Amino acid sequence: MKKSTKFFATAVAAVALFFTTNASAQKLGIGVNLGVPTKDAYSFTIGADARLQFDVSKQISIPVTTGYTHFLGKEVGGVDVPDFGYIPLKAGVKVFFDESGSGLYGLGELGAAFGVTNGSGTSFLYSPALGYSWSNGLDLGVKYEGLSKGGGNLGQVALRIAYGFKL
Repeated sequence: MKKSTKFFATAVAAVALFFTTNASAQKLGIGVNLGVPTKDAYSFTIGADARLQFDVSKQISIPVTTGYTHFLGKEVGGVDVPDFGYIPLKAGVKVFFDESGSGLYGLGELGAAFGVTNGSGTSFLYSPALGYSWSNGLDLGVKYEGLSKGGGNLGQVALRIAYGFKL
């Protein structure tokens, strides 16, 4: 793994821990992601994630997310493109637009994608999202998740369906 990637992953973890020191509440969200890749070499993406969310206030939270994402390869020009899978590790900021701490929100996360496919390595990962969270724990969001892979970029537009539990 490159030194810059290790440094970045460590910095993301340190920032998340720093912001969560004074957090008042914690939530754990378990979600499923279904997406459309931004490259023609892949037909579909599917994934699952776990998001630990630290509430700084009713409207601002610090999420730390990990899971697994799998891009399904397809045949392009008579050549089968292999599948690509990675484990994301991200931290960010989630802002609710309603003072109640539920409803419409915006989310931005940065981190690293640790490739599990042979020779895929580690990549920088970013993910902006918009979503809606109900007070009963149901969470529905749309996100773009982009990463650098093999000197290029790969991404997906995904729907996330999740349920959150208070800890």
